[in-house]
Amino acid sequence: MSTLSRDQVRTMMGEVLAAQGKELPADDAARLDTIGFRSLDFSELALQVEDELDTELNFDAPGLRSIETVGDVLDFIDELQKAE
Repeated sequence: MSTLSRDQVRTMMGEVLAAQGKELPADDAARLDTIGFRSLDFSELALQVEDELDTELNFDAPGLRSIETVGDVLDFIDELQKAE
């Protein structure tokens, strides 16, 4: 299975935000609630990643609750890709 780099996922995340007129900060420590990246945005990002990889990602709600920053999203997607 192919994987997406952190930069590719970051670009996709930026596109999700740009569609709402928002901008993704360069700092991975930026808090999601501060930049306006909501759970619906995460779902859209996950669907884009799945489409790009042509596979379904298996993630659970408890894992999602621990995501608070841009870096957390990137780490989470990395871990999901490794689990496949």
